[in-house]
Amino acid sequence: MSDVSIGRDRIAKGKMREAALPLVLVVGSALAYAIVALITGQIAQLNWDGVAGLLQRMVALGVVAIGQTFVILVGSIDLSVAHLISLGAIIATFVMQGDPGLIWLGILAAMLAGILVGAINGLLVTLMKVNPLIATLGVGMILQGILATTYGTMQANAPTDYRTLAYGSLGEVPYALLLLAAIGMIAAFVLRRTIAGARVYSVGGNPISARLAGIRTDRVVLAAHVVSGACAAVAGLYLASRLGTANPWLGRNGGYDLDSIAVVVIGGTLLAGGKGGVGGTLAGVFLFATIDAVFNMLQIDPFLGQVLRGAVVVLAVAYHSVRQKGHIA
Repeated sequence: MSDVSIGRDRIAKGKMREAALPLVLVVGSALAYAIVALITGQIAQLNWDGVAGLLQRMVALGVVAIGQTFVILVGSIDLSVAHLISLGAIIATFVMQGDPGLIWLGILAAMLAGILVGAINGLLVTLMKVNPLIATLGVGMILQGILATTYGTMQANAPTDYRTLAYGSLGEVPYALLLLAAIGMIAAFVLRRTIAGARVYSVGGNPISARLAGIRTDRVVLAAHVVSGACAAVAGLYLASRLGTANPWLGRNGGYDLDSIAVVVIGGTLLAGGKGGVGGTLAGVFLFATIDAVFNMLQIDPFLGQVLRGAVVVLAVAYHSVRQKGHIA
């Protein structure tokens, strides 16, 4: 067999493993959820309302994690997303001031804020050459300080009509799930079917080769951070709709910064970049949502769920590392 054929076989096998991982995560999580529901006698959790409730646990983290996927794929990282969620929620509710006529203006203001902060993160990483871990952590701390200082003058509630986003539905399907599905499909299409997506993988896989191929790598990294900022703002908009208000600790208390990184890694995206995708990320989000739901059904201390989450992340990283070394060998 020629070297070319061997290479093609390896690529095909790699793609099959990558496609199988999300399926394994989803099926395994769903089986665990169903078994626990049956064992605890909570059969109602298996009807559509129960399943929809499980899926809605995915929305906020899922949207943030999709943006984080873009950033990690280019070899960067974004630790500011939790504070960006708070920023988006506070700005949206402040602009709306409980007035249904200002809903779209509030949404626009929150999105612009997310995009702006994402661009700042990207410029710090590309133009100023600041380590992305430090750059985004610093930006997040700045946002936290600003929000905590100004919150007293920016408190407001979301209009009742706006809460339809979190609690309304199209037939039997909640709007929030449709939002997550739409963002996920668009992101997957961009990554897998467009030139922009190919550049994301190229930059994350080998930035030097990508640069030699004529790809403006800094622009790709900048764009990835903008996507991450926009997704965090969308998550903030959803949480503002769900809670009816916002506070500076909304994103941080939800742990969306570290959790978003964790589910991306669990889903098979390499922290070094260049490999992974949205399907795996959403499968990781589903796993986390299932862990929360199972612990609720079993009436186990939710803090122990963090222990299990941490163990899953460590095992996932170890598995991917071993597999990657075996592939290289």
